[in-house]
Amino acid sequence: MAIPTELLWALIGLLLTIGGTFLEASIAVPSRDWGHQAIQIHSLGIKYQFGAGLLVGCVGGKNAATLSQIAYIMLGLTPWFPIFAGGGGLDYYKEPSFGYLLGFVPSAWICGYLAFKTLPKLESLVISCFCGLLSIHATGILYLGLLRLLGWVTQAKLLESLLKYSVAPLQGQVAVVCAVTILAYALRHLLFY
Repeated sequence: MAIPTELLWALIGLLLTIGGTFLEASIAVPSRDWGHQAIQIHSLGIKYQFGAGLLVGCVGGKNAATLSQIAYIMLGLTPWFPIFAGGGGLDYYKEPSFGYLLGFVPSAWICGYLAFKTLPKLESLVISCFCGLLSIHATGILYLGLLRLLGWVTQAKLLESLLKYSVAPLQGQVAVVCAVTILAYALRHLLFY
């Protein structure tokens, strides 16, 4: 992919990640009681931000996706752009969730790398997205372990954070990965690459 195209995809990825931070992932479910409300909206309990890096990885490639996630983290660490779900600033690295944000970088690279190894098929794109999701969790868990070793979190806080950031959101994240896969598949065919 040409450098201007990669930069455009990186900008798209940055904007989608920032927007996804503030947009709650939901699913529409048909109601049993058609008399009152035909479709009900149910929250998945997560935000879309991680899906943006996966989408750009699948469509824009590893370089664009990685650059977009690095830019997101750098902007969030400045005191002027509180774009993380819990705010932002230089002290944000002490937050238990920061490791998961750091995981966006290898996730974007892995997803983008795997997505362009073969022709765009649903199977290969879903595998690349799940590998990206796995790297977010692996990085987040390793970071939590580092915080525990440094004594910045207690054992109880470590276990609470593992449940809050790795176990509880997993079902919603799987749904977002499925949506990203379908969208990426359609975009790759629409854009002829």
